[in-house]
Amino acid sequence: MKWMVRIGIVALAAVLASHCVLGQTPAPAKTASTKPAAAPVAKATFAGGCFWCMQGEFEELPGVKSVIAGYTGGTTEHPTYEQVSSGATGHFESVEITFDPRKISYDRILDTYWHNVDPFTPYGQFCDNGPQYRTAIFVHDDAQRQAAEASKQKIEQEQKKKVVTQILPASTFWPAEDYHQDYAKKNPFRYGLYRKGCGRDDLLEKIWGVQPKEGQKP
Repeated sequence: MKWMVRIGIVALAAVLASHCVLGQTPAPAKTASTKPAAAPVAKATFAGGCFWCMQGEFEELPGVKSVIAGYTGGTTEHPTYEQVSSGATGHFESVEITFDPRKISYDRILDTYWHNVDPFTPYGQFCDNGPQYRTAIFVHDDAQRQAAEASKQKIEQEQKKKVVTQILPASTFWPAEDYHQDYAKKNPFRYGLYRKGCGRDDLLEKIWGVQPKEGQKP
């Protein structure tokens, strides 16, 4: 008889346990955290002669997040300013722009680029001569290439001159040394003397009718 009682007790305990489990309120399902979507960013890369003169032009544009001075287009890895200045690396002095395409279009950035360079001189820019100072647009996708080619053709038609600015595929961009970043802001007097002595603003005004901004004047 004892064994029958034990079997009954075990069976009753199993039933009660299953009822307890079945009767429990299910735990709420975990939901994924809803983080705000990251703002889209795009890159634009240009060579326009001395990169000191190019950073500030783009930093003032709404929608531009950063402008970095550096080197691109060549084969030397981790190039130094001295190496690039020798003209032997194949690199151009350049700027890499990070921007929000919802706030500013690539076309507007392109327009700013053209109006801050001399696109008709093949051997350099203003008083700086050498392959590292040539003008170039480094495109990151087909849309940028099409926009660059269309704008180049438009300038040639308007100016009735051949534009020698190259349109090249973007490659590794090597940031320049820290002392080159925002040089115009860090050294306004020296930069002003350089820009004035180089005749940059005089030639830009002659080509485009652009007057130098207050922040650019020496």
